[in-house]
Amino acid sequence: MPVVNFHLVEGLTTPEQDERLLLGACRLYADVLRAPMERVRAFITPHRASQFAVAGELVAHNGLHAPYFDFIVLDGRPLDERHRLLAGFTDLLVDTLGVRRDLVRGSCRRIEPQDWAIGGEPASALRKDEVDARARVAAAPAP
Repeated sequence: MPVVNFHLVEGLTTPEQDERLLLGACRLYADVLRAPMERVRAFITPHRASQFAVAGELVAHNGLHAPYFDFIVLDGRPLDERHRLLAGFTDLLVDTLGVRRDLVRGSCRRIEPQDWAIGGEPASALRKDEVDARARVAAAPAP
């Protein structure tokens, strides 16, 4: 289920940077969520500088590289994991692409397990044990 998409301006990254970003994102996701690597997906969606506006101007005019990312987790993931991913994907963009931290934006979308399909089957059925375990942890009283 772990899926992250980086929205970047075309021509402002090298193929090597793109590869480091994608592979680093996969490792981060797998580490933070303790998920098998085969479940992880990472994408870059390129946008033309004439179709990407930052600070009220087209990037074609101001040259500001301000990446946006969004990622998906099944609902029930703890807040600390979601925050680690928000910070980690931001760090990865800053470290890999050399972009200004204050220009990076990102979001986490939580999806109900019954609303996510794996091979056409709902995650609520295929990952029932994992979903139930996270629900039990979330419902347990704090120590």
